[in-house]
Amino acid sequence: MTVNNFLNDSREKLRRRKRLILFISILTILSMTTSTFAWFTVNTFAGVQVFELNISTGDDLRVSMQNHGSDIDQYGHVITNEMLNSYLQSGYNKTLQDVILDPVTTSDGRTFTYQDGTVVQANGDESYFEFECYFIATRDMHVHLSNADADDNGRQTAETGGTVVSTDSPAPQSDVIRACRIGFEGEGNAVKTYEPNKGVQSTSLATFDPPGGPTYNDDNNLFTLEKLTPKKVTVRVWLEGEDPECDNDIQRADLKIKLSFVGIRNGSNTPR
Repeated sequence: MTVNNFLNDSREKLRRRKRLILFISILTILSMTTSTFAWFTVNTFAGVQVFELNISTGDDLRVSMQNHGSDIDQYGHVITNEMLNSYLQSGYNKTLQDVILDPVTTSDGRTFTYQDGTVVQANGDESYFEFECYFIATRDMHVHLSNADADDNGRQTAETGGTVVSTDSPAPQSDVIRACRIGFEGEGNAVKTYEPNKGVQSTSLATFDPPGGPTYNDDNNLFTLEKLTPKKVTVRVWLEGEDPECDNDIQRADLKIKLSFVGIRNGSNTPR
């Protein structure tokens, strides 16, 4: 081998080594970038704290934490935090103030797992929130989330306000409202999932955002009711770990949820 050939061979090996180092460096940077794209990476104090939930219904639609059969007078127009606290205390020995939402994910809105695939139970120390309630109506109807506001008795009174997910936490913790999901499973109906401030679809689970006006369709129909026949509805609230906003920034945020429901008669976009 001549001196020139030796030098050329050495330069080529050096160039290959530089390309290899550059390639590995890019992979490392990409890996470090995507590791904080979703899911909390630090579990200490992870979760959403200070949780509030208010539920109201339209005039022909009522709700209760218990099944009272067809006795509609036993149902009301609101579910309060006190009612939810009683539900949690009786079944889980905790209150809403003890609820810490940790990132979970689901492909069907029923079974939830952590990032490592471990199945999560509802209302655990750090998991997702779930409760059951019973809806009843004075006539057949489809039930939707509504943007209509409600008075102190839970009756809707205007076309503004209504369903809203909010936070008092400053930025970037305020991104928690975009990582939140709320699922509704009426007995005998498919799961429907509300994604507040929905942008681009980020998971395999289909989601919707309530319409900006009085237009309702099958995509945002939560469940159906028959006249004076109560229906059990399971409501689930979670932080979607696969959402791009579900990163370290939203740890220790607070979350406030107000849900307003409205009944729509069959074949109509007009609230009852």
